[in-house]
Amino acid sequence: MIDRRAAAGRILRAATSGGPPVTYALIALCCVVFVISPLSGFNPVYGTADALLAAQAGYFERWGVIPSELWDGSAHAVLTPLTALFVHGSWLHLLGNMLFLYVFGAMAEERMGHTEFAFFYLGCGYIALLAYAAAHSTSDQTLVGASGAISAVLGAFLYLFPRARVTSLFPFLLFLPLRFPAWIVLVFWFVLQWLAAEGAGSGPGVAYLAHVVGFATGFLYAWGRYHREARALRPDQAG
Repeated sequence: MIDRRAAAGRILRAATSGGPPVTYALIALCCVVFVISPLSGFNPVYGTADALLAAQAGYFERWGVIPSELWDGSAHAVLTPLTALFVHGSWLHLLGNMLFLYVFGAMAEERMGHTEFAFFYLGCGYIALLAYAAAHSTSDQTLVGASGAISAVLGAFLYLFPRARVTSLFPFLLFLPLRFPAWIVLVFWFVLQWLAAEGAGSGPGVAYLAHVVGFATGFLYAWGRYHREARALRPDQAG
């Protein structure tokens, strides 16, 4: 268990120094990419009606992961698990991902440090999309979104801050904003993703498998990277 007083001090320093720059930069980049892309509908360069639909399809094919093409060895295909992390299919897709990144990314970044968090986010996101593509290697359906990387952030958060409390909206509680221990929220989320992945069938739809792989990768990374520090704490420091 990490030293809660030390963690609180680091978070306070981050807040007074302008916040977590990597988390904010990732959110800003995803938002800017979406707004200027043909997906937002705001950019008149892409036209309207059929021209806009064609531009959107071409945009997905250029920047998203196409599992059946990922293994052809081309430099472009190898890079798509990175570029796809910054492409979102709709406003709802974008805002949902950015909300989770905003809530959980700041504390994870402060714990890891800015540079490590950036490489962690990109690396885990790449692995999550790669795993999904491997499981659907014959699929021609394009995969986009930061969900795999954000899932890794959630997994790391669960290990690093198991006793933190977060405000969550649970649909079976009429979407009332209630505060729960983070581990309850994240374990509940993980179980839902796992069940959805099991019931998704053979064809790729929503990339639940990428969520599960990302979450597990993030948790295992945090455990491997920080469990020795936790064991080294004196008994009176443990939370």
